[in-house]
Amino acid sequence: MEKTWWQNKVAYQIYPKSFCDSNGDGIGDLRGIISRLDYLKELGVDIIWLSPIYQSPLVDQGYDISDYYKIDPRFGTMEDMDELLLEAKKRGMYIVMDLVVNHCSDQHEWFQKAMDDPDGEYGQYFYIREGKDGKVPCNWRSYFGGSVWEPVPGHENKYYLHLFAKEQPDLNWENPKLRREIYKMINWWLDKGLAGFRIDAIINIKKDLRFQDFETDREDGLSDITLMLKQAKGVGEFLHEMKEETFAKYGAFTVGEVFNEKEEELPEFIGENGHFSTMFDFNETVFGGSDKGWYDRTKITAEDYKRCCFESQRKVGKIGFLSNIIENHDEPRGVSHYLPAGEVTEDSKKMLGGLNFMLRGLPFIYQGQELGMENCAFSDISEINDISTLDQYKVALAAGLSEKEAFEAVIEMSRDNARTPFPWNDEENAGFTTGTPWLKINPDYVRINAREQMGREDSVFHFYQKLIALRKSEEYGEAVVYGACEPVLEEQKNLMAYFRRGKEKTLLVMGNYQKEGQRVQLPGKIKKVLLNNKEELRQEDGTLSLEGYQFAVLEME
Repeated sequence: MEKTWWQNKVAYQIYPKSFCDSNGDGIGDLRGIISRLDYLKELGVDIIWLSPIYQSPLVDQGYDISDYYKIDPRFGTMEDMDELLLEAKKRGMYIVMDLVVNHCSDQHEWFQKAMDDPDGEYGQYFYIREGKDGKVPCNWRSYFGGSVWEPVPGHENKYYLHLFAKEQPDLNWENPKLRREIYKMINWWLDKGLAGFRIDAIINIKKDLRFQDFETDREDGLSDITLMLKQAKGVGEFLHEMKEETFAKYGAFTVGEVFNEKEEELPEFIGENGHFSTMFDFNETVFGGSDKGWYDRTKITAEDYKRCCFESQRKVGKIGFLSNIIENHDEPRGVSHYLPAGEVTEDSKKMLGGLNFMLRGLPFIYQGQELGMENCAFSDISEINDISTLDQYKVALAAGLSEKEAFEAVIEMSRDNARTPFPWNDEENAGFTTGTPWLKINPDYVRINAREQMGREDSVFHFYQKLIALRKSEEYGEAVVYGACEPVLEEQKNLMAYFRRGKEKTLLVMGNYQKEGQRVQLPGKIKKVLLNNKEELRQEDGTLSLEGYQFAVLEME
């Protein structure tokens, strides 16, 4: 594999609205991020991904962009952005932004012009179609519920396509002029000094242009949008062109949000000349999902998690690099999702963090993950802001659940769990803002906050710091970054173990994924204990006695 500048780095995702508020309006902003760069430097991260800060009505928290060339005033100014780029560079850090080009906002100038004249030049920037027999063009369901088609105001029998919210019209990538506008915008940001992009929902840019009905799967008479995506062919042509016209010219880092990829397409996505530098592994994230909705979801177990991780590692092999995550802004808190209820402790948080972080690939930490942040104790649906959770609540009610049952069924998966403001300390509003926070502060901030964790040597924060230091160490870095990942002892229940085999070093990563202790026959001799989340590691005659949720990284002879 050709080695590039980003492969030995550690990435960190900031959700700007909830990270740090500098002006007391209750919303995090760019100046708040600038004020916390030293915190991130101390943790050890290099690449900072900012969720959207472009001008937006915030219908979908910034993933509905009304002007790609402007910073939303809620987050600051372009001068603030320039200062952030400069201050990050001083610290040897790189800024990555979200690239949201499957859709824009219905407030975008292009869409406003398209609605004025659907048959004109800007109408071609979107998918505007005639209805069929008095109905919408086809029966696809949007990701947020309801039809993907919305009437064009004042134009009878014309509809525009939106795979997400109706305020997020899909851009027509079949139009070369539209693509040129997108590439111009990408290069404008790269010229400013951006290191690259996290590329949002990108598989959706290629549609099945037959616009035909698919099999229905709910009472609403609509079809799952993924059925259409399976029929859409040729997304690679768009992605290759985008790379050649933009990223490749700058040596930019790109990470794709890619769902539903086919195994044989992996080399095209992240191979030596792939569309992206890397792409997220969502195998664990999507496990247990149901076509019926969140209320019907299957809870993931330790064995499921292990199998999902190893499936991804085997699938990608040496083709390229995955980006490994436990959580992000679209998921609940990982420790609440992947650990059994009642067993969420600092030891189990460290174990989960270590098992994920040491896999082959680029580790992404989501803000607060390094503190072991947990799901928020929301008490009522009225406290929820997330458009997706509100839709799933309606889905659960429609399936016959009571209001109480529906709330309990969807709250565990709510995206707002990860979007609660960052707890900097145990003072008022967790040190996030001097004003009224835009979203409920997680009540557990009095015990889980950055100041407390940074001041305690055995905290989750310091454990992540040690994981990062190991990845960057001169002695073991090659094995951690480039070494093969080889699962071992797979048949032993609730044990996740794998080798990282480098050119000169072999590491054994091991986690006892249960509260009860268990004995493990070692697959070799231990040379040195590099990391351990307990006070001791008990071994005798080639056998380890692991305590509940014990995690260790061992150098093997």
